[in-house]
Amino acid sequence: MLNFNFYNPTEIFFGENQIAEITKAIPKEAKVLVVYGGGSIKRNGIYEQVSEALREFSWGEFAGVEPNPTYQTCMQAVSKIEQEDYNFILAVGGGSVIDGSKFIAAAANFSGESWDILSKGAEVTAALPIGVVLTLPATGSESNSFSVVSNSGTHEKLPFASVHVQPKFAVLDPQVMKTLPQRQLTNGVVDAFVHTMEQYLTYSVDAKVQDRFAEGLLMTLMEEGPKLVSEDVDYKVRANVMWSATMALNGLIGAGVPQDWATHMIGHEITAMYGLDHAQTLAIILPRMMTEQKEAKRGKLLQYAERVLGLDITDEDNAIASAIELTEQFFNSVHMKTRLSDYGIGEEAVNKITEQLERHGMTALGEQQVVTLEKSSKIIRESL
Repeated sequence: MLNFNFYNPTEIFFGENQIAEITKAIPKEAKVLVVYGGGSIKRNGIYEQVSEALREFSWGEFAGVEPNPTYQTCMQAVSKIEQEDYNFILAVGGGSVIDGSKFIAAAANFSGESWDILSKGAEVTAALPIGVVLTLPATGSESNSFSVVSNSGTHEKLPFASVHVQPKFAVLDPQVMKTLPQRQLTNGVVDAFVHTMEQYLTYSVDAKVQDRFAEGLLMTLMEEGPKLVSEDVDYKVRANVMWSATMALNGLIGAGVPQDWATHMIGHEITAMYGLDHAQTLAIILPRMMTEQKEAKRGKLLQYAERVLGLDITDEDNAIASAIELTEQFFNSVHMKTRLSDYGIGEEAVNKITEQLERHGMTALGEQQVVTLEKSSKIIRESL
């Protein structure tokens, strides 16, 4: 078991039976609002553990945060906070619940129009404190200051970031993964993998430590991911995947290196328009993004091919092509589809998604801002 302050300000409680630690982590005078999703925590025993840990606290609950949390639902929680004077949020769930809780925490202390936080980048100067009980390893949201929220009325999915919504603590108990359905486990593996790639597959700045950390995460996910979605899974596999997902986006591997995120920006628009899971969109776009950017990213693609995949890179073009193919095969190995057509989405999506990118100013994506609207359109078309 681990209990320590890591790279960032979030205190991590990692290991079996760590949910009880929230009793010590939350201030005794706090009035706690427990925020969760569809109610699975009441079927798998997590709700009972949280209730026991909060036995001596004044607390209430807000349920119903969706996958891809909506602004509309989050604002219902804000109203509850205002009416009942909650001053601490405990997010019990995966990335969507945590992202939603971050927006709720910010909006509850925001004096203007809350949507401006997302649509106009309005500054968040204060927020309610947040704690997390993680139930699905994927986004790394439990230990960073980023959030993405959707507007169901306008079909927008927009991010924001603020140090004020960084969780104070996060409980990571790999045992909670035992009851997760395969789809959520698959999403978690793919999400963590692509998060790592967005910070690794750029261009070299001779950041050897960051590269090796990222490569270790990629190799771990490729080794353990297929095991996680098999029928016989042990605690160590769950623990390694859960820790990889947290490490993929807690700021460590991205410190001091260029970052891409073009795949994510296109993926957000697909989710907003068609409702696909976040990880599903990433698995669709990344292989095509790698192909489109193979010259701009040649050096890092060869490094990935050699160090992570163990390929002979003497024939550089063949090595790069093989690396892209093996990446897509990895997604398939964890039962993730990699084409828009796999989800019944046709050619009409190309213009719709491209128009949304333009609407949101996403016209020069990537670490070198060379992914133009024309290139994005091509990537989407080749993802059909």
